[in-house]
Amino acid sequence: MDYIQGEARTQSTLFPALVDDYISEDNPVRFIDSYVDTLNFAALGFRHAVIPATGRPPYNPADLLKLYIYGYLNRTRSSRRLEKACTCNVELIWLLKRLTPDFKTISDFRKENADALRKVFREFTLLCKDLDLFGQEFIAIDGSKFAASNHASKTYTRTGLQTMLKQIDQHIDSYTKGLDNEDQREQSTIDLNGQQLQERVNNLKAHKARLEQLQQQMEQSGEGQISLTDPDSRKMLTGQKGNDVCYNVQMAVDDKHKLIVDFTVTSEANDQGQLYPMAQRAKEIFGVETLGVTADPGYYHEQDLKRCEDEQIVCYVPAPNKSQNNALGLYTDKDFTYDPDQHIYRCPAGEQLTDRGTYRKGTKPFHNYKTKACKGCALRHLCTRNKSGRVIYRWEHEPVIERLNERMTDHPEKAAMRKCLAEHPFGTIKESMDGRSFLVRTLVRVTAEMSLLMTCYNIKRLLNIFSVKGLLEALEQWKTKRYSLSSSFEFMPVAA
Repeated sequence: MDYIQGEARTQSTLFPALVDDYISEDNPVRFIDSYVDTLNFAALGFRHAVIPATGRPPYNPADLLKLYIYGYLNRTRSSRRLEKACTCNVELIWLLKRLTPDFKTISDFRKENADALRKVFREFTLLCKDLDLFGQEFIAIDGSKFAASNHASKTYTRTGLQTMLKQIDQHIDSYTKGLDNEDQREQSTIDLNGQQLQERVNNLKAHKARLEQLQQQMEQSGEGQISLTDPDSRKMLTGQKGNDVCYNVQMAVDDKHKLIVDFTVTSEANDQGQLYPMAQRAKEIFGVETLGVTADPGYYHEQDLKRCEDEQIVCYVPAPNKSQNNALGLYTDKDFTYDPDQHIYRCPAGEQLTDRGTYRKGTKPFHNYKTKACKGCALRHLCTRNKSGRVIYRWEHEPVIERLNERMTDHPEKAAMRKCLAEHPFGTIKESMDGRSFLVRTLVRVTAEMSLLMTCYNIKRLLNIFSVKGLLEALEQWKTKRYSLSSSFEFMPVAA
């Protein structure tokens, strides 16, 4: 018995006459080709969508978009790797009709069409909506950090600059003392040593001048950080490395097929203030009157919750446990019962805390409740360490929070759905699609690259849920009716 043998390289072979014969009917590249051909590149704002009358003929933006969608679906994001794949990947040879753009053309397409690529994601979202792929009733919102193309050593904070300037002053003083000591010595190496020390002092002074310039720029801009390579990136807390220069990507995911509805890329280090804008945009995309939303405790922001309720957005957001009393084993605000009829609080000892006026924290007005019974209360050691007694602060829109707490108690499964909905897309993008870090710089271009990743994730989801044949049939019907496809169209499930 021998090994399976291949054919001799000198053997003449009659290959199929058509490149199309190499691509099966259920190959995903057929869907990529058909979908991109439905887009109006001029309306989306792609460069070279309208061919100029003079000059060298450009590449069709449709071909380059097909190349990028294929690459991001198959973990190939580098322009140089895409250039190489165009010459040896049979699927790309079929998709691009043997076109072989160079890496500079490929890279420039991604940089020059940042806004248009963002619109491509929105177009695909509308396609999914027209195909009735969104439940349009409940979404999950979450955020994740993606590494920027900026090393941590090229990002400076206010405290970091102050520390570095102090260290430079200490080194300059040390080298200056060394120069004074050299002047008092009579050695053959006195000129060489003195020259080396002087060079170090000059280098430190030049470095100090650059840092002071950065410090001045930071004060003028009002920012707490400044990044040199990617000016829009910021140093953020991450789960694994502790600190890294990142972007914060926010995502809204529909519960029907776990498809991404909308996203945004920010330079904010946390998720505070992102709940309402993300939920409101999803509600506008769906065109519905009410929408259910779940998010983690990082999105718990009273004013956002109030704005969501005003817009008929029903939130399921667990409250973060930040009470110091809870850590000390003392009574928390949850142990006090509010009586809306009498407008009082009742403490665990049965005493009444009455309204003593308003108190303002930042821009939020609160009512503070106190009682004189704290002085002689037997439970005081379990309630407060405040010498003047226990104080309860009640926000003027506290009923919003109370209704939220009731929903969380009645429907705990809603908050649990967030992990199933929102964490799965981030994990797929980072691991399966190799999208942990950005290859481009600045917020506009980073958003364009994330648009490609989000679009490709939705395509990957559709390819996993339905057959390529079913998607192509639906796309054909959608092209003929153009945004009026009946929601009763049935897809062909993939055979197990």
